[in-house]
Amino acid sequence: MSRKSWSILLLTLCFAMIVAGCGKGNSEGSNTKGKEGASDSKVTIKFMHLWPEGVSAGQNKIVNQIINDYQTEHSNIIIKQEVLDNEQYKNKLKVLSSSNELPDVGVTWAAGFLKPYVEGNLFAPIDDLLDGQLKDKFVAGTTEAYAIDGKTYALPLEFNIAPIYYNKEIFQKYNIEIPQTYDEFKAVIKTLSDNGIAPIALGNKDRWTGSLWYMYLADRIAGQQTLADAISGKGSFQDEGLLKAASEVQALVDSNAFIKGFNGLSNEEGKAEFLNGKAAMYLMGTWELPNYTTNEDIPKEFRDNVGFFKFPTVAGGKGDINSWVGGPGVGLFVSQNSAVQKEAKAFVEYFVSKWGEQSVTGAGVIPATKVDTASLQLPQLYNDLFSEMNKASSITLFADVQMTASAAETHLNMIQALFGKAITPEKFSEEHSKAVGDSK
Repeated sequence: MSRKSWSILLLTLCFAMIVAGCGKGNSEGSNTKGKEGASDSKVTIKFMHLWPEGVSAGQNKIVNQIINDYQTEHSNIIIKQEVLDNEQYKNKLKVLSSSNELPDVGVTWAAGFLKPYVEGNLFAPIDDLLDGQLKDKFVAGTTEAYAIDGKTYALPLEFNIAPIYYNKEIFQKYNIEIPQTYDEFKAVIKTLSDNGIAPIALGNKDRWTGSLWYMYLADRIAGQQTLADAISGKGSFQDEGLLKAASEVQALVDSNAFIKGFNGLSNEEGKAEFLNGKAAMYLMGTWELPNYTTNEDIPKEFRDNVGFFKFPTVAGGKGDINSWVGGPGVGLFVSQNSAVQKEAKAFVEYFVSKWGEQSVTGAGVIPATKVDTASLQLPQLYNDLFSEMNKASSITLFADVQMTASAAETHLNMIQALFGKAITPEKFSEEHSKAVGDSK
């Protein structure tokens, strides 16, 4: 996915996302239910997703509600769920794809992540759903992230940006103001560290979590276009600004900015340090919003103490404080080899249409479909982030999602090595340029 369309997307987003509702329609192709005279026989649709109960309580509840409603309305359909956490899900998807045993319906990411599955003829085109009752129901630019060679292979559920969440109580205790500049941000880190508080929660065993920090530093120092060109191969990761961003990552590590053992902790383990009040800040996408707004498994006292701020500007840098890392979140695919493809598509269409408003009110998720939020009573944190997204100057899609699978793997491995100080910024940049070049 080219970088150039994200700024354009945002211009449309601020208008499109405040209007309309959601719908549903029909689908194509299958055989299980299609045996003549067998319309009353039970059809099982295997659905694999990444919203476990607990860590994704809001989403999990909505998924189950949609499935229960669908099964009630379609008495011949059984939805069989397999629920995994994020990293388990990605690994299982790879294993199943290698043996051509993907679930009938599953979750995918956009752009480069999607591409090998499409090239392997594993995901079914679902443009027919966009011509039915879902027509014109998506925020402009979101479905395009799931299109390859003019065909759409998944329908997006979320739209995300990545703020820095912070613990208001900790900030107030140490008289810390929200930082506007990177120098102020480093002063916040020092104040917290000097007082025995871990400044930033990070679980970088999953690698993409550290990528968020590098991407923001690259954006703020080198500028969005420079970063975009490096990821696409038009430019180089050995650009002076991008080299400086990699160096600054290691400077953060040296300043004890992150929780102890961060490179060996999963995202969930790292996040737990923020949730239990042991770390003051946590950089993550707005898919985390439910944990700070609607998730009743997390104490209300803590949820009420969570605020956010934008990644600060860097003195002399080319970046804009209203430029975000983010983009379309996960979407639903239908397996090309599904024996129940017709029924699977019908379920996806229903799911997406119901997800819209329910994900806003029930989970505090920013959906990819158009929802009239003006008529809804929503938490202030949600409204504030929604407003910031509408003011964004640009959105840079997550690097590992943009890249080809091989380049993304190099990127993620190099991110972990950079944070672990196992490589120099120069080697980090060199390996990136080589991986992107080799994948073209």
